[in-house]
Amino acid sequence: MRIETTRIAGIDTPVSRVGLGTWAIGGRMWGGADDKQSIATVRDAIERGINLIDTAPVYGFGRSESVVGEALVGIRDKAVIATKVALDWNDQEKVTRNSSVARIRKEIEDSLRRLRTDYIDLYQVHWPDTLVPFDETATELERLRRDGKILAIGVSNYSPAQMDAFASAAPLAAVQPPYNLFERAIEKDVLPYAKQHELVVLAYGALCRGLLSGRMDSSTRFDGDDLRRNDPKFQPPRFDQYIAAVAALSELARDRHGKSVLALAIRWVLDQGPTIALWGARKPEHLHGIDDVFGWTLSEQDLRDIDAILAKHVTDPVGPEFMAPPLRQS
Repeated sequence: MRIETTRIAGIDTPVSRVGLGTWAIGGRMWGGADDKQSIATVRDAIERGINLIDTAPVYGFGRSESVVGEALVGIRDKAVIATKVALDWNDQEKVTRNSSVARIRKEIEDSLRRLRTDYIDLYQVHWPDTLVPFDETATELERLRRDGKILAIGVSNYSPAQMDAFASAAPLAAVQPPYNLFERAIEKDVLPYAKQHELVVLAYGALCRGLLSGRMDSSTRFDGDDLRRNDPKFQPPRFDQYIAAVAALSELARDRHGKSVLALAIRWVLDQGPTIALWGARKPEHLHGIDDVFGWTLSEQDLRDIDAILAKHVTDPVGPEFMAPPLRQS
């Protein structure tokens, strides 16, 4: 298998265009995780040539970063670590946005310790915090970059106007928004902005919380603290609409390309521009099928037919807005 790669400004290592998303490895909001399985998953990704590992402090309140750090012992040089900053939480696990200088200075040291490294390749502001000037946050991240603690700066869930304000004080290399076949709002603004400003787009939720994996049907249920229990896409009557769309997409993928719907969903993201698709996994078997993503493209007719399938089956679409953490009180 030949892995497709791209370049992120400031990072010398070519970056795989499929990255491992490790939110579920943190356990929280995904019904739990097994650390041994998670470590095996990270190492399996590296062995497959998937060198971008995307994590965040808030994923399991440090657990995901710690597991990634343990998994990369002895192979740190083979990985491109992307983590995040600027979410805060209290003892009740209430998460809020906080991109203050004090918060950033604490988080960078905590992340470096958990990840068992002395630098982070890509450091991303997790959500915009409107209580702190964007150029103030950017200035602090630029200080970290000049100090060698991070190589490149990114933002996540930012609008173009917010990126403009941020980029006035620091070089911006990447943006991470939600993006998949079912959640395409960034096509109106963030994706054109990224193309114009030569930013790499790290598309999170590329499989739409597993909906595009092809492993679900209308009887699938979610337990415990699994965030899909609160995701409108996974509630009736919408869930049946999305499942019907996945079935039709599966047929198209199989009949025209001999591929799975999972491979089609990731290929679609990669064909949209300067994109990296983040593939969430917490078990090695969740990485099966990555080989089928590379070495082909979707035709213009494919893209038109995919849009027609979505329009036919998903009559009540909804975005990922439910995931946004609240702003702090001023």
